[in-house]
Amino acid sequence: MPVPGGSGWRRLSVLLMALVVLTGAAGCTDDNDAPTAPTPTHLSPPVEDGTMRLTVVFDNYAGSDEYRTGWGFACVAQVAGTTVLFDTGADGDMLVGNMAAAGISPEEIDMVVLSHIHGDHTGGLDDIVALNPGVTVYAPPCFPESFGNDVRRRGAEFVEAAPGQRLAEHVLTTGQVDGPVGEQALVLEAAGGLVVITGCAHPGVDRMVAAAKQRCGGGVGLVFGGFHLGGASRARIEEIARSLQAMGVQRAGPCHCSGDSARQVFAELFGEGYLDVHVGSRLQIPVSGDE
Repeated sequence: MPVPGGSGWRRLSVLLMALVVLTGAAGCTDDNDAPTAPTPTHLSPPVEDGTMRLTVVFDNYAGSDEYRTGWGFACVAQVAGTTVLFDTGADGDMLVGNMAAAGISPEEIDMVVLSHIHGDHTGGLDDIVALNPGVTVYAPPCFPESFGNDVRRRGAEFVEAAPGQRLAEHVLTTGQVDGPVGEQALVLEAAGGLVVITGCAHPGVDRMVAAAKQRCGGGVGLVFGGFHLGGASRARIEEIARSLQAMGVQRAGPCHCSGDSARQVFAELFGEGYLDVHVGSRLQIPVSGDE
């Protein structure tokens, strides 16, 4: 795997779209019926060979008017023929509506990977399972047994993820990282090093990145998602940012629970490597081995 900062990473094409020109509207759910997914007014274009596409479909940082904003996080990763939904935000209606705005149907989802138990990351799961009951849900072992049983009753498969487990081609998980709240991160094998997507990073985003390096192998080139730094001091934020840089991270995109101060500090310290991530953001990145 190329070393972050090497030729693979320098030619990495990260297309962060502040305004994604897509149309679509959130659908409505009848309380007496199963949810009905809104029909996308267009289809998301095919993912180019040798690339992965990452689309943030739930976040509290606003993007274009086509997307609704709410507290929580969810990201769709389309990698080597597999479509992964990482976290489900706080509200299923908003999640499914934002997916429609991005041209993504719930029926396309092959697996759901949940970072941790909090409702702003699991709240949309019921709607996804209702619309796609054959989906597989991966969660850390710290999830209550009752949660998994409920998912299975709804027809989906529920799997406790293991450290460094490969879920599909180029798709892995850190497995549970212990902390105030047990949590896992989604890990993708890209040409410029691992891409680590965090839900909230309750154990510490630096510890999540370290776990990805140790358990999944290779350097980390990009990390984005919730960094759980809202309310942290500038000194603490700088410490975390410099720790990530010392581990070889070239690009960072704090969103969700990261806080405005963290976004400002990361922008200052990472410069061109800073990504302004928000709902509707889309990144397209070469996969590992595409040299």
